[in-house]
Amino acid sequence: MFERYFKLSEHGSTLNRELLGGMTTYLSMVYIVFVQPAVLSAAGMDFSAVLMATCIGSAFACILMGLLANYPIALAPAMGHNFYFVYAVVLGMGVSWQQALAAVFIAGIIFFIISLTSIRHQIINAIPKSLGNAIGCGIGLLISLVGFEWGGIIVSKPGTYVGLGDLGSPPVLVTLAGLTLTAIFYVRKIAGATMLGIIATTIIALTCGMVNFHGFFSAPPSLAPTFCHFDFSGFMSLEMVVVIATFLFLDVFDTMGTLIGVAPAAGLVKNGKFEIKRNALLADAGGTVVGAMLGTSTITSYVESSTGIQAGARTGLAALVTGGLFLLTPFFYPLIQLIGGGIKVSDTLTLYPITAPALIIIGVMMMRGAKDIDWQAPAEAIPAFLTIIVMQLSVSITDGIAFGFISYSILSLFNGKFRSTGPAIHICALVLLLRYIFFV
Repeated sequence: MFERYFKLSEHGSTLNRELLGGMTTYLSMVYIVFVQPAVLSAAGMDFSAVLMATCIGSAFACILMGLLANYPIALAPAMGHNFYFVYAVVLGMGVSWQQALAAVFIAGIIFFIISLTSIRHQIINAIPKSLGNAIGCGIGLLISLVGFEWGGIIVSKPGTYVGLGDLGSPPVLVTLAGLTLTAIFYVRKIAGATMLGIIATTIIALTCGMVNFHGFFSAPPSLAPTFCHFDFSGFMSLEMVVVIATFLFLDVFDTMGTLIGVAPAAGLVKNGKFEIKRNALLADAGGTVVGAMLGTSTITSYVESSTGIQAGARTGLAALVTGGLFLLTPFFYPLIQLIGGGIKVSDTLTLYPITAPALIIIGVMMMRGAKDIDWQAPAEAIPAFLTIIVMQLSVSITDGIAFGFISYSILSLFNGKFRSTGPAIHICALVLLLRYIFFV
């Protein structure tokens, strides 16, 4: 049955690889189950209800992606979007969280409609090879940066902004030990190296007394405090139009950036072109709509899917596995908290040493595309470099893509390739530029 529906052999995969890949992706991104409620609760939302909404919304989107698109891409509430939701919209603009959820809901519906049109193909197919590879490399480095920060290896420093953390502190030592073991597993070409690394790091953390085992099961919380709590008042104002436009913009470009970034490793590039199915975008948009109804911010494709892809996942069966695990998560809260939960080092610093090593290693795997960028051609190299570096410094996939698109469009005027460059690139560059002028 799995072979017929997901075409495992055709994609060079097996049932075991898909199961392992789905589990690995889940372990790499399950932190969102704990981070999302903590962030949204700052806006006055019920912590437990947001946790439940995150689990069910993520599961729905993952299953939709697996069944409709047959991609090994998992989805969950987007980091960055949740902070915009809380600190820019709710706390910054004084908008109620019910209104903010309604804005996410409307943005998801618009994204769904856009995904049905040919616009998606025009944008994706017009992306130059150099920018496509740069997006993948940038996302890989961004995942690694998050891993270094979550492991305490890189911390905030006055003057230089970032620097080395306390390499002798227990959480950092656990991160370094886990990173070493994960790297050894990869060097030895052991199947499921990433997942084995997570398991090994968990055992080290338990042995050191850094985390405590509190059992396996717990009762799931209620969705009632956030389910369909929409407030559509004031939506004719320019302020709310800008909020909806921003949510839509972030969702569209984060999704496309993630799909393009993981495309080569997932086998989604044919004859030099990205083959991103319409159903993949529909699944992403559908996840956002349902997630807003349940009570969580924008759901989008996760770059952590790279961990499962590196573990061998190639089809939507892996996404189904990840989705199934999200559905079970509320029942296994104590166990999942052990692996994906953070370790509070101080009032302002929480580290995640168990999952950090896996994120760091993924950066290595996703840097392969750098060799296919034409570094000898300035009009190709400069936009590619800006895409990669801005993505790190701004900690934003969307901003990295924006700098790449805008610079590529401008430089094409001076190398005689403005007309031969797809019009979608120039249109996107203009839209991205207008966003910085009017909306940022």
